[in-house]
Amino acid sequence: MDMPAPTGVTANCRRMSSVLSLIGDKWTVMIVMVLIERPRRFNDIKRTIGGISQQMLTRTLKALDRDGMVNRTVHPTVPPQVEYALTELGYSLAEPLRALGAWAGAHLEEIDGNRVRYDTVKGDELGKSAF
Repeated sequence: MDMPAPTGVTANCRRMSSVLSLIGDKWTVMIVMVLIERPRRFNDIKRTIGGISQQMLTRTLKALDRDGMVNRTVHPTVPPQVEYALTELGYSLAEPLRALGAWAGAHLEEIDGNRVRYDTVKGDELGKSAF
C-alpha cells in the first residue's frame, strides 16, 4: 500500500522539526548568546560556555554554519585562526532567545518550587507502593 505524499502542512512540520531541534538545543542557545557580544575563536567559545565538549561544540557550530546563522572565517595566519560570528539570521534568533531567557529567569523560583513539590509527592507515592 502506497503512502500518500506529504501535504503542505505535513511537509512543513517535518522541515520545521529539524530547525526547531537545532535552535531548541541548549548548546545552540548558549553559543548564540555568547556570539551576540562579539565574534570569537573556537577555544574562547568553549572556555566561555564551559561544560561543552570539543566534539559537541564542533558539531553545533557546523550545524549553525550550515543553516546560515554563523559565519566561519579562517584567517591566513600560521597556524590558521578560525573565528565565528553571528550572521544577520543568527542575530534575529538572538531576540527570541533573550525573551526566553528572561522568561526562565523570571520563573526560576516558581519552577524550582514545583519540582520540589512534585518530587516529594512522587517520592512519597513510590515509597508507599514499594510495600
